Amino acid sequence: MFDIGLQELVVVFVIALLVFGPKNLPQLGRSLGRAMREFRRASDEFRSTIETNLQINEPDPVPTSPPVATTTDPIATADTTVALADPAADPLEPTTSAVTPEAVGEPYVAQRGAKLFHSRDCGWTKRIAEPERLYFKRVAEAKEAGFTGCPVCEPWEPA
Repeated sequence: MFDIGLQELVVVFVIALLVFGPKNLPQLGRSLGRAMREFRRASDEFRSTIETNLQINEPDPVPTSPPVATTTDPIATADTTVALADPAADPLEPTTSAVTPEAVGEPYVAQRGAKLFHSRDCGWTKRIAEPERLYFKRVAEAKEAGFTGCPVCEPWEPA
């Protein structure tokens, strides 16, 4: 760090011993060690605070959905799809579910009783429970229903 060799360290130690005396030197070493420890702790806390704040402003990663396969069972209707089991999925969540294609294809989602609507790929959409979801095909439909656009994903329609 400072490229101080053994000879230079001995010279510094002898000078400190002459200046501060043998009684005050241990106290000086302890106080210097405490000061360095407090400085290191404060810098680590500052670094973790900055990293936490930077991660808060990052958008949530887009959740990956398991592949969807259409059932060939003659009893099931033609418009029912079943999600394939994902071995990395949470064991408390069901691995298969029946979803209608029109619900999958709706590009905008809102929560019942809320004020905002989101695009399907918004990070807030995954936090809305399925029974609480309202689906819209167009931005105009969502605005007519009294919802405003999410400031995070800013849903819009191409002209």
